[in-house]
Amino acid sequence: MKGKKIIIGISGGIAAYKAAYLVRILVKKGAEVKVVVTSNALEFVTKVTLETLSKNKIYDNVFGENNDYSTEHISLTDWADIMIVAPATANIIGKFANGIADDALSTTFMAFNKDVFVAPSMNTKMYNHYSFQHNLNVLRHNGVHIIEPADGFLACGYEGKGRMEEPESIVNFIENYYFSKLNFNNKKILITAGPTVESIDPVRYISNYSSGKMGYALANQLTQFGADVTLISGPTSLLKPDVTNFISVKSAEDMHLAVIDNLKTQDVIIMSAAVADYTPKIKATNKIKKSDNSFSIELVKTKDILFEVGKKKTNKQLLVGFALETDNEIDNAKQKLDKKNLDFIVLNSLKDDGAGFGTDTNKVTFISKDNKIEKFELKSKSEVALDIVNYIYKLIKKQK
Repeated sequence: MKGKKIIIGISGGIAAYKAAYLVRILVKKGAEVKVVVTSNALEFVTKVTLETLSKNKIYDNVFGENNDYSTEHISLTDWADIMIVAPATANIIGKFANGIADDALSTTFMAFNKDVFVAPSMNTKMYNHYSFQHNLNVLRHNGVHIIEPADGFLACGYEGKGRMEEPESIVNFIENYYFSKLNFNNKKILITAGPTVESIDPVRYISNYSSGKMGYALANQLTQFGADVTLISGPTSLLKPDVTNFISVKSAEDMHLAVIDNLKTQDVIIMSAAVADYTPKIKATNKIKKSDNSFSIELVKTKDILFEVGKKKTNKQLLVGFALETDNEIDNAKQKLDKKNLDFIVLNSLKDDGAGFGTDTNKVTFISKDNKIEKFELKSKSEVALDIVNYIYKLIKKQK
């Protein structure tokens, strides 16, 4: 961040207090920071605080008497290299997505033609609302980088997704982006995500605890870096991401057919789905009635999709697998990597707090086919996805 000229945009949410920490971190790293706020932001954090930390006066009024220029939003955007909006409320994101410029922050955004990073912050019901998700996808589609909010306890008393990422994580996200200079234009990438559902009868099924969050985070990251993403997803409660091709499947066999149908045209295949290893041999056409007797189901193996893809992949294709282990983690992951002809494997352990199914964080280890091992600390799944994308990019570079 040293030497970077950065606009920090702050909108009116409780997470505005975190923006003060974000400004401080960036200044300590050697960046020059100027702050743009909405009028509501100043209900949560003071002008004096922001001006003291940034060492610059803030811009809070399009027609302010203390502005250096009559068109402050133009001069600011000419000056800056990067714009970060944190927190970004549903209101300001709605303005950004729909071309509304009626205050200092929205006019600055509209005049800015370089990299913009947006960190949403709001109640989980607002975050999941269809109109907000539409607006968020509009920004993604137009090249704005979204730093996904975390799951957790919210100021309103709810618990769920919507908490703005911590300032340190926001800075790490942006530093990783500029370190890698990722460009996946013209690259076709297939991702599998979520669980599969194996029917017992019309009302019952066998499945697992996979939420699909890791695969969806990968899809969002790669889309932002210009990749042509095909996402094959089992049933999840997640909102559909703005990918090139979204294929919804239910069973392991459905996922197998979809992967094989799309395999030949892909440059990279990332198999992050938790595919069922077994499925009922007989699927009842009518609901099985409860009785006083014990009940058993005969299971048969499903097709090993990862193994099949490993046999079919060409030298020009990269194949990434995932391993979720509870014991002998490294050895089991290495065996899976070798057996299934992977270029690298992402290992996570159920022994690690905050890792595995259902969480918004993960702690992973990369193991490459040349036996190099790289361990990472606990991070948000969005950050883990960025680490995976960086690693894939390096492997693509080596192929050339």
